[in-house]
Amino acid sequence: MEKSFQILNVEALKNAPLYNTPFPYIVVDNLLRPEVMARVVDAFPMIGKRGSFPLNDVMCRGEFATLMEELQCDEFRALIGERFGMDLQNHPPFITLRGYTTHRDGHIHTDSASKLITVLLYLNPGWQDAGGRLRLLYNEKELTPYVAEIPPEAGRCVLFKVTPNCWHGHEPFVGVRRSIQLNYVQSDGVKELQRKRHRWSALLKRVFVK
Repeated sequence: MEKSFQILNVEALKNAPLYNTPFPYIVVDNLLRPEVMARVVDAFPMIGKRGSFPLNDVMCRGEFATLMEELQCDEFRALIGERFGMDLQNHPPFITLRGYTTHRDGHIHTDSASKLITVLLYLNPGWQDAGGRLRLLYNEKELTPYVAEIPPEAGRCVLFKVTPNCWHGHEPFVGVRRSIQLNYVQSDGVKELQRKRHRWSALLKRVFVK
């Protein structure tokens, strides 16, 4: 029996084009169903400091909690694997949340080799700022020219295969910038290491970063 998704608009993901240059990526304009969008945004956990926070370390409620369940379900993982031509069955999901960015965020980088796929889902209605718009890049040196620019608008999502050249970053933005990062990682051991690393990093930022 096919799973019924209450929050995720999986048809949009199925129909979004896959690009392969300079690395495989997909941009989905409306991964969340419009009728639940406002309630999902309203239920996003309160995160007032910069940094990535593991899902297990925050309180989830309402439609946001349902979204977290759907993002981690086997059916969604199978769909993403199908889109990228990968078998993700034995690669667990790991979710972190961001609620706030500063001038220290957005530097050009690639994701670690322990991650196979990165999914970034944004929850910022009516985004207008020129900063904070994720750019998929040709190299590690400059934010222009870019392959694609993704405003962190509510419901907007970008997915990409983690490769040695999956360079991405954004112009600085200081303020509320809600995002969900879902990664499919190599193993449960890697997932636990990622969880501990993010928890420790978040603790240090709470203590030392003002």
